[in-house]
Amino acid sequence: MLQGTVSIEEAASKRVLTGFRPTGKLHIGHLFGNVKNLVQLQDVTEVFVFVADWHMLSTDYDRGEELDVNTSDLVVDLIAAGLDPEKAVIYRQSDLPEVAELALYYSMITPLSWLERNPTFKEQLSELEERDISTHGFLGYPLLQLADITVVKGEVVPVGEDQLPHLELGREVVRRFHNLFGAEYFPEPMGLLSDASRVPGNDGRKMSKSYGNAIFLDDSPEIVQKKIRSYITDPQKIYLKDPGRPEVCSVYSLHELFTPPEDTAIVAAECRAGARGCVACKDQLAGNLNATLEPIRKRRAEAKQPGRVDQVLDLGFEKVKPIAETTLEGARDLVGVGNSRAARGKSGVLDGSTCSGHLTSNDQ
Repeated sequence: MLQGTVSIEEAASKRVLTGFRPTGKLHIGHLFGNVKNLVQLQDVTEVFVFVADWHMLSTDYDRGEELDVNTSDLVVDLIAAGLDPEKAVIYRQSDLPEVAELALYYSMITPLSWLERNPTFKEQLSELEERDISTHGFLGYPLLQLADITVVKGEVVPVGEDQLPHLELGREVVRRFHNLFGAEYFPEPMGLLSDASRVPGNDGRKMSKSYGNAIFLDDSPEIVQKKIRSYITDPQKIYLKDPGRPEVCSVYSLHELFTPPEDTAIVAAECRAGARGCVACKDQLAGNLNATLEPIRKRRAEAKQPGRVDQVLDLGFEKVKPIAETTLEGARDLVGVGNSRAARGKSGVLDGSTCSGHLTSNDQ
């Protein structure tokens, strides 16, 4: 097990949180990544799942008009994939101003060099050259992520391996916060690794919306079969009787996820012996994949009922808001702004007598 991570058995006794950027529909990589773990954990522990709309703006700040539709699609996908709003707390990030305020406090104490050394930051700058993301918001992405986690005092975060540096940075910032303000207030978040790296697209690369190689949860049976038929297989297996190498075949990688183990063993043996053609292998996989997606399609139809998404987000907000308020109240006290007007629950301008007094004093 990698440093900074926990097993799913350990996660079952801790508060779990993760978020999804509303940049498009979920695909089967997400299903075998974070979502599968979340669905399993929601029955045994506290699970918080948020729509990361502020995070989406860190790279797509000029595409805000897509947020409403993408948010709705994401919530529908999460419910269709098996998350139960009565068990998991599903909410929208931007509904909690406490997250932004907590991220501000973290930004005041985090050395710039800590953020600049983050490998994900450097990789994204290179991969998204067409986007101007040399911004304060993008550089500070890990601090906003840490605020998302710690505002509910999350202990475990289901992530891909590429996100582990963010969590390590988050733990360093939490330690610095505690050292500066003299209290052990926040848990240090640990990662729960997903199986997303095992889900290849039709080009052999990791499945990703940005690569255009994804099979989406709402794809029809016909589209699923068409996409599976387009998958690259072992380049050395040209004819049916040619012996194949399952270990280098993307179709076989998906068989390991969607085909029963006893059938997967037969697939591998027949492939190696040259007794199985790639088209038949793909069609068997498509059938198994569609069988997995069928209950998801049914739940999707229910989740798309008018008003259902708003109902889910309202329910999640009612559950998470008191937690965020309490957490921020304690953080404000530690930082030293606990007596601010916001902390005291006041708003608006000062009353007339107070204003008058200040003006008279200044005039003198």
